[in-house]
Amino acid sequence: MKAKTRETLIAWGMVLPALLVISIIAFLPLFQTFYNSFFDASLRPDIEKRFVGFKNYADLFQDPRFLDALKNTIFFTIISVLFETILGLLIAVLVNQPFKLRGAVRAAMLIPWAIPTAISSQMWKWMFEPSTGIITKLLEALHMIKPGVPILGSPQTAMWAIIAVDVWKTTPFMALLILAGLQLIPEELYEAARIDGANVWQRFSKITIPLIQSTIGVALIFRTLDALRVFDVVFIMTRGSVNTETLAVYNRVLLMDRAFTGAWFGYGSALSVIIFALISVFAVIYIRSLKIKLE
Repeated sequence: MKAKTRETLIAWGMVLPALLVISIIAFLPLFQTFYNSFFDASLRPDIEKRFVGFKNYADLFQDPRFLDALKNTIFFTIISVLFETILGLLIAVLVNQPFKLRGAVRAAMLIPWAIPTAISSQMWKWMFEPSTGIITKLLEALHMIKPGVPILGSPQTAMWAIIAVDVWKTTPFMALLILAGLQLIPEELYEAARIDGANVWQRFSKITIPLIQSTIGVALIFRTLDALRVFDVVFIMTRGSVNTETLAVYNRVLLMDRAFTGAWFGYGSALSVIIFALISVFAVIYIRSLKIKLE
């Protein structure tokens, strides 16, 4: 047996156990969900499982609640990821500069990200309370809202409040990833640019941004895929009311609350497939764009 063939067999022998585990815990449930989406099904044993083909998918796109959840999910994803990327880039550039206590500042900026989402969401929910919340009182003092306005109870402000909480929590994650890319840029490039007379903006736009495009692309992939399936912060703060329901929150209603009351399990499975497809589309777009930049 040739050495190359032997190495290939050894490599496959080491990879196969991992592939088997991934297939069991990831692909098998995914296939089962896809299979269930073609049936009218329930978790109640007295309701017969009935094949309906693509009816669940057709019904979804005629469901106003689904369409609103889809719109809210895309809006949340675009706005939150945009702010997190911009703020994360600014913070990363700042903490990449030499100054006293830089290590302590880097550690402190990760605190919001380290706090569990359930805890931080409940904490912010209390601060948004209409009568005693410190954020509400601050906004009232700045005349940004009228006294007594429930921020989390108004369709005009609830989603923006949720986005603000998500930006506060996840910006450090973006900053950390971008900071890792910044530290790979040789300082000699900046020194040469200074000698050539380049100002701060020119060094940033001509050196920093081009060299961390791949890092920003990876950060965008991770953050966007996470935002598309947002559940916990929305569910804890508003339960999906006042026009803040996302696809993941609606899916929870179908698969948990309604699955025992009627034939909603197949409908919820179809929604799960739609979420998976939406995430896949964004992933492919980002990955293809990233490959183009790497060529």
